[in-house]
Amino acid sequence: MKITTWLAALLVLFSFTTAYAQNNYAVKGLAIDTAEKKALLNSNIMVLNAKDSTLRKFTRAKADGSFIINNLVAGKFIMVLSYPGYADYSENFSLDEKNQDHDFGKIGMVLTSRLLKDVIVKGHTTAIKIKGDTTEFNAKAYVIQPNDKVEDLIKQFPGIQVDKDGKITAQGQKVGKVLLDGEEFFGDDPTLVTKNIRADMVDKVQLYDKKSDQATFTGIDDGEKTKTLNIKLKDGKKAGYFGKAIASEGTDKYYAGQLMYNKFENKEKMSFYGIGSNNGTTGLDWDDAQKYGDGSNAQTTDDGFTYFSNNNDLSYNGRGLPKATTGGAHYDNKFNKDKLSVNANYKIGGLSIDGTQSTITQNNLPDRVINTNSIQNNHNSVFREKLDATFNFTLDTSANLKVMVDGAYKNNKTNTNSADTSRRVDNTLLNLNNTSNINSVDDHKFDASAFYTKKFKKKGRTLSALINGSSDENTSSGFLKSKLNYFDDAGALSTTELTDQHKISANKTQTLSTNITYTEPLSKALAIIFNYGVSINHSSSDQRAYSRPTADGDYTVLVDSLSNYFKLNQFSQQAGAIFNYVKGKSTTNIGTRIADVSFNQFNLYTGNELKRQFINWFPQINYTYKISQQSWFRANYNGATQQPTITQIQPVKDNTNPLFVTLGNPNLTPSFYNHFTTSYNSYKVISSESLYISGDYGFTTNVIVNNTSTDVTGKTISQYFNLKGKTQHSYRGNVYYDRKVGSFNIGINGNLSSWTTYNTVTNAVNGVSQLNTTKNNSYNGGLSLSRYVENKYNFYISAGPSYTINQSSLQAMYNSNSGGFNGHYWAGIYFLHNWQLSSDADYTYTAKTAALPQFERTLLNASVSKTFFKEKTLKIIGTVNDILNQNQGFNRYANGGIITEQRYSTIKRYFMLTVSYDFSKMGIGATK
Repeated sequence: MKITTWLAALLVLFSFTTAYAQNNYAVKGLAIDTAEKKALLNSNIMVLNAKDSTLRKFTRAKADGSFIINNLVAGKFIMVLSYPGYADYSENFSLDEKNQDHDFGKIGMVLTSRLLKDVIVKGHTTAIKIKGDTTEFNAKAYVIQPNDKVEDLIKQFPGIQVDKDGKITAQGQKVGKVLLDGEEFFGDDPTLVTKNIRADMVDKVQLYDKKSDQATFTGIDDGEKTKTLNIKLKDGKKAGYFGKAIASEGTDKYYAGQLMYNKFENKEKMSFYGIGSNNGTTGLDWDDAQKYGDGSNAQTTDDGFTYFSNNNDLSYNGRGLPKATTGGAHYDNKFNKDKLSVNANYKIGGLSIDGTQSTITQNNLPDRVINTNSIQNNHNSVFREKLDATFNFTLDTSANLKVMVDGAYKNNKTNTNSADTSRRVDNTLLNLNNTSNINSVDDHKFDASAFYTKKFKKKGRTLSALINGSSDENTSSGFLKSKLNYFDDAGALSTTELTDQHKISANKTQTLSTNITYTEPLSKALAIIFNYGVSINHSSSDQRAYSRPTADGDYTVLVDSLSNYFKLNQFSQQAGAIFNYVKGKSTTNIGTRIADVSFNQFNLYTGNELKRQFINWFPQINYTYKISQQSWFRANYNGATQQPTITQIQPVKDNTNPLFVTLGNPNLTPSFYNHFTTSYNSYKVISSESLYISGDYGFTTNVIVNNTSTDVTGKTISQYFNLKGKTQHSYRGNVYYDRKVGSFNIGINGNLSSWTTYNTVTNAVNGVSQLNTTKNNSYNGGLSLSRYVENKYNFYISAGPSYTINQSSLQAMYNSNSGGFNGHYWAGIYFLHNWQLSSDADYTYTAKTAALPQFERTLLNASVSKTFFKEKTLKIIGTVNDILNQNQGFNRYANGGIITEQRYSTIKRYFMLTVSYDFSKMGIGATK
């Protein structure tokens, strides 16, 4: 599929959009209070379909009470006019060729207190209400089909989009949390709600920015917000059971199976699920990386795993062929008149991956360039189980206690074989390296915390105390074998280096921290927040490498240069004060925290002791201007001292890759990071129009970087050091504009977006005197169009160009600048007798560079399905994955003068037949 094809498709859809916008029918009128003879500003006017009372379009009255709704189509409708404190008014009307502009004239509204009954005409439901910062959607105002899920309901809401994987965007921002009756469900996994809760169980859906626990308690905004959906269930739908069973069988031995069971009994909720597959399904239909915010705590490795440092979870990232078995259980309930609530989750699962990967690397050095081709085969597996629980105690009307416990175990096994070939720029052989690495890691983690909050009689005066303890024990055992051949300038073999080692390690970390926060209002507009905390950290790291005295002997000879055993004790105290000022539409808070850190490291091998003391600063300034309920501007600054990590400090070599050996530096000092952010957001409910603009800029002083030395054989040794007198910079900008084109009920949602990123990475090459600065800059743009019509059709198409600049100050003639183009679509059509045809595609094009070849790929999938029974509980699906058989993993990046391109094996073309069955029995007494 070529770029011109995507552009043509966009032009066709844009023409389709324009045609929809050319509807000439309209209604208008004037909303007034007949008794007071005053205009009713912001009265809510809705146009409903007369046939089923579904919402067609709505608006609000202007300051003089006038309103007009354009772009309607011919048909029979109901106009409903509502205003707080007044009785609803409704009137039936028709639009046709003879009556294209219907004028209701002056509509006199009457206070409910003046009426013998509350409502003039009953039976019509307000679809949307704005309550402060919360937008509330009434499920009764939207059409749902039998067996529809929450996802099918919220797709109809203005300003909300749901992609084919279940990821939700609302008012231009990604939805990070989906709550069920205000509570997290299965550890904040959104799709467990949106793809499994039935739509007919829903009463209201609330959309808002969720503040942090501390900000919610004190009422003082700390700038931390998460776009959140809260699904409120009907009172009569909180008892019973429901679930889903899915079984899939495919060609080439592909398979997948899922089972989910939920039992609700008013405030008590129990859920269970299980998954087994080898087609990449490791969660319930949403990429696991999306379940945890923006994935900033994720660490993706070349072996095919994604690790989440905060939750010990994992997912398949597309590298290799996976086989997964996972399951979980959830329980939450409230006791003692809601004074005690319990929320608990248990997850267990395993994932194994077999894969191959080819890598091309260009290493730009001051005097030469080294090109390396690598082939890697791996067999890796992970097993993990995790249990967490949260207990909320309401001690009295002013005090609460929240206790959280979290325990996890994980075993990670890796078996990797790689062959690397490095050549000089004249294509003569430099070295050949064959490596085998087998390793097994066990990790045990436990965390516990208690958060106490107290509100005093004086408004705004609060006290909170947090205590947190954690333990992490990590042990590993592995074997490293390699054969490294070096070649002279003529390409003849000169020397061979053999490595055969057994490596073991034992790392422990125990922490205890406390923090006390006190808020005091100084006036109606000004408040101050004091905090004080203590942190204790005890860590130890024992790493040993053993070699054989003979080729067939045991591993008994300790390799001193690769072994080390040290203990680290750290004690810190921090105190801070933040002023919060609220005046009119503006909120400003400014302050700082100061931490005194004492650091003591003792090397048990050498007897050397290292003591250091640092003062860490954490200044912050946050400003928010609330233009309206749905529009705001924010600007923030945060500064932080960044301590070197244990890995950076530890003075022991890591020779996992014999051609790239890393070495720690115990003399590192902290760096300081400055971060500026600004954002503007505007959302108009009436036109479903949103604009989001954001930008951030950061720079780091005294930054910790690498000093790499590469000898004539191509072997590199890298050691961390502080870069004095240099600053590393980064920035990011984003513009997102979204609106519905055409009338409310038949319009197409259009989106324009552009974003750019920039960062510099400086490292020393062959000595601190020679610095290499790599500048990475990317420019991206996109246009997308989408439409969802319940039970008829839906589509989404997006496309846009990209350009990436990778400039290295060394060997500038080998820079790797390239353009690209990406396109994506999915579409579904509903036919008679419950048949549905669906398709989706991804197109990727990356231009060649001086060192790297062109890459082009089109991934095309399609499916046909049919539902059975009145409630559509049985569904049979036939799916073809990767119809064009082009699925190949691809990744290209630059770091510190080294440009890398990876291509890896992944799931190929297959056909799969799926049977899905939903079961449910909900309502009062359903569990009896």
